[in-house]
Amino acid sequence: MIKAVIFDIDGTLVDSVDLHAQAWKETFKEYGKDVPYQQVRHQIGKGGDQLMPVFFSREELEEFGEEMEEHRSKLFKREFLPRVRAFPQVRELFERIKADGKQLALASSAKEDELAAYKKIADIADLVEEETSSDDADKSKPHPDIFKAALERLGDLKPDEVIVIGDTPYDAEAAGKIGLRTIGFLSGGFPGRY
Repeated sequence: MIKAVIFDIDGTLVDSVDLHAQAWKETFKEYGKDVPYQQVRHQIGKGGDQLMPVFFSREELEEFGEEMEEHRSKLFKREFLPRVRAFPQVRELFERIKADGKQLALASSAKEDELAAYKKIADIADLVEEETSSDDADKSKPHPDIFKAALERLGDLKPDEVIVIGDTPYDAEAAGKIGLRTIGFLSGGFPGRY
């Protein structure tokens, strides 16, 4: 029996994936690489620690990786975060899940301040019992760290009592590594079969 639902947020609850891809694309160009939008878009769902090495060498990342990620974060917050919108009926979905007696958690690769903004945009802050952000994980998706942290915060639950809802193959891969089942929303732009 399902006792808790863990949601990814970017692309699952809020329409932000294309905006993140654009912020990364612009950042990469600032740092010398004009990466095609679709190549960047295909990597969204991973945190910066897993996304940047796809396009930059270890040496480049050692030299300016942290600076580049900070630049992208500031750019996203300034130019793109004001354009993020919730998908329809997110609050109603959360209210229904709560009414069914299930716990609700968020597990996001976003930074804590972005996560707070997303909860406000989706109007769900008062309904979420637990949350994890990139600050709670050593490695981002597709590594399981973020879901493992959420599962620990939910208390004494077995993996078969929890379902993860996300929009990318990286959500499913990360959750699967610790035995969590996944429902994939097709809202993030990935195909039904991947």
